[in-house]
Amino acid sequence: MMKNIDSSGHLRGESIYVDDIRELGGTLHAVPFLADVAHASILSIDYSRAKNSKGVIDVLTAGDIPGENQIGGIINDEVLLAEDKVHFIGQPIAIIVANSHYEAREALHLIDIEYQELEIITDPRTAKEKGSLLFPARTFKSGDVDKAFADCEYVFSGKADSGGQEHLYIETHASYAIQLERDNIKIYSSTQGPTAVQKTVAQVLGLSMNDVEVDVTRLGGAFGGKEDQATAWAVMAALAARKLRKPVKLVLDRADDIIASGKRHPYSSDFKIGLDKNLKIKAYKVTYYQNGGAVADLSPAILERTLFHVANSYFIPNTEATAYSCKTNLHPFTAFRGFGGPQAMFVIESAIALSAEMIGVERSLIQEKNLIRKNDRFHYGQSCDSNNAIKSWDKIYEKFDIISEIQRIRKFNSDSVFIKKGFSLMPVCFGISFTKTPMTQARAMVHVYQDGSVGFSTGAVEMGQGVNTKLMQLAAKAFSIDIQRIKIESTNTSRVANTSPTAASTGADLNGKAVLIACREIRKRLEEVAAEVLEADAGEVAFVDGEISTIRKNRGLSWEKLVETAFLKRVKLSEIGHYATPLIHFDKNTERGHPFAYHVYGTAYTSVVLDCVSGVYKVEDVKIVHDFGNSMNIGIDKGQVEGALMQGIGWMTMEELKYDDRGRLLADSLSKYKVPDIFSAPEKVDILELETEGPELAILKSKAVGEPPLMYGIGAYFALRDAVRSFNPASKPDFDAPFTAEKTLLALYAVRNKK
Repeated sequence: MMKNIDSSGHLRGESIYVDDIRELGGTLHAVPFLADVAHASILSIDYSRAKNSKGVIDVLTAGDIPGENQIGGIINDEVLLAEDKVHFIGQPIAIIVANSHYEAREALHLIDIEYQELEIITDPRTAKEKGSLLFPARTFKSGDVDKAFADCEYVFSGKADSGGQEHLYIETHASYAIQLERDNIKIYSSTQGPTAVQKTVAQVLGLSMNDVEVDVTRLGGAFGGKEDQATAWAVMAALAARKLRKPVKLVLDRADDIIASGKRHPYSSDFKIGLDKNLKIKAYKVTYYQNGGAVADLSPAILERTLFHVANSYFIPNTEATAYSCKTNLHPFTAFRGFGGPQAMFVIESAIALSAEMIGVERSLIQEKNLIRKNDRFHYGQSCDSNNAIKSWDKIYEKFDIISEIQRIRKFNSDSVFIKKGFSLMPVCFGISFTKTPMTQARAMVHVYQDGSVGFSTGAVEMGQGVNTKLMQLAAKAFSIDIQRIKIESTNTSRVANTSPTAASTGADLNGKAVLIACREIRKRLEEVAAEVLEADAGEVAFVDGEISTIRKNRGLSWEKLVETAFLKRVKLSEIGHYATPLIHFDKNTERGHPFAYHVYGTAYTSVVLDCVSGVYKVEDVKIVHDFGNSMNIGIDKGQVEGALMQGIGWMTMEELKYDDRGRLLADSLSKYKVPDIFSAPEKVDILELETEGPELAILKSKAVGEPPLMYGIGAYFALRDAVRSFNPASKPDFDAPFTAEKTLLALYAVRNKK
């Protein structure tokens, strides 16, 4: 197992991010001027004092844009710089360019702006009532829901709300734009989508895409927050560099990054669930109100993935799910690890929890009875290709003796008055693929140099998830050489064009397949050269640890000698591999198809301990059985599970985004917005691999692992709910995440206080 190639550089502080790039002489610094009201007409702006401020070179506005003032990624509804109206606090209005970052920031206070405020909407349900939608609603259906409800023994209805989540990547949004000759421009950008930046810069500046080069070495974290949202800041730097003919760096301060950048979508949802007398779920109807913010951003795609994950790991024959993307006067919400799937899973788990409480049975009993099986059909038409949901459930019970664990918790609770424990089981089923078919493609450019060293480029962006390490493993395996002979280049749109963003947990699958295609083509040519030198058939040539030999003869030659010989024979030692995922398709007219390459499954058991006097709790233990397929790097993969789990626990228990009725984010700093720290981490986390064969469409049958484990964190919410009800069985807390300590304390005494 290979360690992450970046670990040493990170530890030593040698890894290069955008703000570490050595600045060219004459580099200027840009700072955006952001709206401080949520919805208003701009009556007047006076930039004169700012322009005359020390060190200020220029103040750029929408009037300085030579092309289109438009950066919408899916829908053209987002301007780069506001013109006559602003629609959310943090919307960029102008760009101050100065000799230093400090001087640019000082000039912000010298801009005089006058607004006429307009109606402000912050709640998605209010937006829906007023007809304020970002795009038309979508509905997924299977079976006959109304008929199924009529035949159910139990029918329950409820509401579930899940909040947003701040990405809080270590590296804020950053870009460095350099004007080159012949109007070409090069941009170093902290983006998950280099091609999106390239395309949008070209559009705004009135250039062709081949005039724009975007380069990404790595990101200091992203979690989806730099898939679409990085684009605006790169375009601003490029606009300033092009107009002033100087290099321009734009690095957001943390405060601006938090205020202006999008976050996970908050959802408010209504559900209705029906079960038969055997506790089989026969019908499920749900309506999602997605808070999309002021512009669409990636909301259409995120809403779609919510609809794909309506039923989580369960087979429900009759479903009807409708989703509204509601336009509010908040910053545009955007991609976040899970991409709409977690919000859907929280609702179905809430529906099951309500059913269990009303019927008087364990929640886990309903969960187990309804797990999806091989050949069951998902509500969007794709067939389930394995029994891994059931296998992971059974294995967690077997390997961790869950029945005894539950008995110990119940015994503890019977003996303790003010300290209670709670538990939950959380199955996960998550689809892997971009569901927009044209995005499921990738390319890789591989060079074998004369001395036997190998260099390659792909469209994958390294952001801490270890994709570069996995891709280097693939190249080393393909040529059977030491990984020290391999170098991976930065992600660059001039080397590898038309890239899809590194998102949807597809980075290793798509780009890895392209790397293998290119490497195997080069290897075929080298096998022919080796066969000629060794006087054998190409099919007899074997590559083993840097040595090339034949099956019949022990005589061989070194990798370096083979490459040198091939070069002298003018054999092509470079190749571009192209991969497009087969089989996948989806018809939005019928909302049916085969949108995913495969699914990832797993089950988590979570236990918590709750102080019922203070409402303070601790996640005590998390046990996970996860479907890695045939993991090609279990160290990296388990690290991803641990990180995603903690992010999910944070979303469900403590990370609370609060806005006032004027659209102002109240949790706008790290003193007000809390993320899990070492003291919030579970005391113990055990991760077991599900013994299963991975699918062919996964790279070397090693399944994607970035997003699915986040949903295990949902289990913390329901474990807390279990602990609350152990103390106060009459308490029925709203399904409202995150379950903060404050909400927990209120839930502990809610019914008793009424008495």
